[in-house]
Amino acid sequence: MATQVKKELVAELVEKIKKAQSVVFVDYQGIKVNEETSLRKQMRENGAEYLVAKNRLFKIALKESGVEDNFDEILEGTTAFAFGYNDPVAPAKAVFDLAKTKAKAKLDVFKIKGGYLTGKKVSVKEVEELAKLPSREQLLSMLLNSMLGPIRKLAYATVAIADKKEGSAE
Repeated sequence: MATQVKKELVAELVEKIKKAQSVVFVDYQGIKVNEETSLRKQMRENGAEYLVAKNRLFKIALKESGVEDNFDEILEGTTAFAFGYNDPVAPAKAVFDLAKTKAKAKLDVFKIKGGYLTGKKVSVKEVEELAKLPSREQLLSMLLNSMLGPIRKLAYATVAIADKKEGSAE
């Protein structure tokens, strides 16, 4: 690759790293093309992006982005990167689901290698825990439901009191 092309790729990766709320590192070896295409589509739908880049260029991009953690042990072998722009959980969920499917099929392919979340390096276990969290929409729904619960109970109590008063007035 020409030096100028590499510089442009690094600049693009730096921009993606700075913009992302989370990055999941994946060993993509053994994944089928249709599975990767499906994963990319799922990522786009959730405001995330999945791409493959050279480890050396990604290390340079991390350094230029101001990331101080060392990712040398993660950036070995085949590595793909899932960037979460809108929802930090989305890439972890998508990658985790595919990795779980592969593990159920007893295939030793497509494994999570680690991640980067809001300025710090995270382990495989932490990425998996993040993937198990409810989505942003589910969390907002749960919050709204908990906020409406007391109001709903008040409305039922008010109707019950009104019904009781009507019954005693007759």
